[in-house]
Amino acid sequence: MGAFFGAVSHRDVSLDVFFGVDYHSHLGTRRAGMVSAKPDGSFGRQIHSIENTPFRTKFEHDLPELSGTCVMGCISDADPQPLLVRSHLGIYAISTVGAIANTDVLVQRFEDRGHQFMATSSGMVNSNELVAALINTQDTIVDGIRYAQDQIEGSLTVLIMTQSGELIAARDSMGRLPVLIGKDDDGYCVTFESFAYGKLGYTDAYELGPAEIVRITADGFEVVAPAGNTMRICAFLWVYYGYPNSTYEGVNVEVMRYRNGEIMARRERELGLLPEVDYVAGMPDSGLPHGIGYANESHLPLARPFVKYTPTWPRSFMPSNQEVRNRVAKMKQVPVPELIRDKRLLLVDDSIVRGTQMRETIDFLRDTGASEVHMRSACPPIMYGCKYLSFSRSRSEYELVARRKVRELEGEEGERHLDEYADGRTERGRCLLKSLCEEMGFDSLEYQTLDGLLDAIGIDPSKVCTYCWNGRE
Repeated sequence: MGAFFGAVSHRDVSLDVFFGVDYHSHLGTRRAGMVSAKPDGSFGRQIHSIENTPFRTKFEHDLPELSGTCVMGCISDADPQPLLVRSHLGIYAISTVGAIANTDVLVQRFEDRGHQFMATSSGMVNSNELVAALINTQDTIVDGIRYAQDQIEGSLTVLIMTQSGELIAARDSMGRLPVLIGKDDDGYCVTFESFAYGKLGYTDAYELGPAEIVRITADGFEVVAPAGNTMRICAFLWVYYGYPNSTYEGVNVEVMRYRNGEIMARRERELGLLPEVDYVAGMPDSGLPHGIGYANESHLPLARPFVKYTPTWPRSFMPSNQEVRNRVAKMKQVPVPELIRDKRLLLVDDSIVRGTQMRETIDFLRDTGASEVHMRSACPPIMYGCKYLSFSRSRSEYELVARRKVRELEGEEGERHLDEYADGRTERGRCLLKSLCEEMGFDSLEYQTLDGLLDAIGIDPSKVCTYCWNGRE
């Protein structure tokens, strides 16, 4: 996905941005960059690959070059950024997060007018360069951002640094990702994860609304484009992506996950679906709090029958090669045999996407001697690939295990009944659960309902994006 962190102050904030970006490493694993505005109008900038090396080890030696009172940085799963752009609007640095579904149409429109883009190694256009081209068609940066968001199909969250040493931050027009401002005695910062600036000594100052644009200086911030009335913030921020300490729209991630697990267990108890098990276990790492909530509500013992070895491989999909990623994921799972052998286990995970690593985990537990393995997903079956934030790398919706199963079970006819398949109380829903159990090796499987998930989040359901589950925008 990706994220950014920027700060502008009366003091040097390069270290703040260095640590602030590092605290967002869970949101991207391919590339990272930092840029600072210098008093003479120039910029210092570095971009590095972080596929096999943590962010901080790549950038710590660059800090002297990146010192300054206005600094920004980013983590990215896609294009190299931030980019430096020269135009009639001046020279500025730009970083974006989101997904542009109509890239080819927009690029062709520019090329028809004689505009030329720099091609990436894959032959594609860097999305930041495309966004900058859209911005540069207007008379001001703010008007340009609003124009770009209007033209783009998908989502676009933007951070821009000007030569004069100010930041301009824009939340996606539908607010699919959060943008928050923190403050300290010397200045301000802007980012995604609230905990990141809290650890750096900043306090909460402001949370942007959907489509809102703010200009930030060392002395304060001003709203330069008002918030819109419609929001669709990504539910997966709470389910999986968000760091436990973070809070979005007033709802803390860890607290939501406890509540989500409790709601799952309460529903299963009422329906008589709670199995007799020796232990409940949350899948490391984001499944742990969902599992804690489930165990607390079900009054079943909580245990940690296996742990992830993360000192050298903090995230299982960091290597670019899928075979290597799968092997790393397998190597990271270290069992506690005394808590597995001859035990009945109930695992709670944040989600089941493609199912590849889940199947390997079940095989690993069986091989270690588990007598039963029951599975619970903290969100409904994922039926649609995300077209707003690209949280899943699936090239086809049929790489999603639930969607693939529907097609195997009923062919094209099943496509007309996805809502039924997502509901375990229907005949089709029960058929999907049974089929997944047979393929994945579960003794039982239940998904959190969409209503239960929205209840756990606790904000107005109309403000939450649920596209990946029900296909509704």
